[in-house]
Amino acid sequence: MRFEVERKFLVSHDGWRSRAVRRRRLRDGLIGQFPAGKVRVRLDDDGAWLTVKGPRVGIGRPEFEYAIPREDAEAMMRGLCGGDLIEKTRYEVPHAGLTWEVDVYEGSLAGIVLAEVELDHDDQPFEAPDWTGREVTGDPRFRQATLLRLGAEAGRREILAALGRESV
Repeated sequence: MRFEVERKFLVSHDGWRSRAVRRRRLRDGLIGQFPAGKVRVRLDDDGAWLTVKGPRVGIGRPEFEYAIPREDAEAMMRGLCGGDLIEKTRYEVPHAGLTWEVDVYEGSLAGIVLAEVELDHDDQPFEAPDWTGREVTGDPRFRQATLLRLGAEAGRREILAALGRESV
């Protein structure tokens, strides 16, 4: 088991783009969500994973991740996720000794750009890049399950309105 500790931020400008060292297209589907966590399936060009995330403890949570056959992931997305998928391109951007992940959402979530950084522990000091904006770590509106639900229920304009912003 791994204990995931991450901080999440809005992205204020495209200054990160010139510093990105890797990118990958991701598709995520939510299989189930319950009070203590969630189960997600993910696909990218290189593989497929089933991830179980446990209850939040501060800004962290237990995470269990398993590689699965691509065909199984595709079948889960079709049969268990109800067609409601998150599509995004994830960019890796090194900054001050850490790797930031910048997610550029597509489809009904187009226009939303969020950055995350994984830390070793809750109180680890870090330097936020100048292209990050407001921190949204504890804001449930910016959790992937919420974005997925909003994307399934409404178009982009409604999502942005629900988040209280002209753009994200």
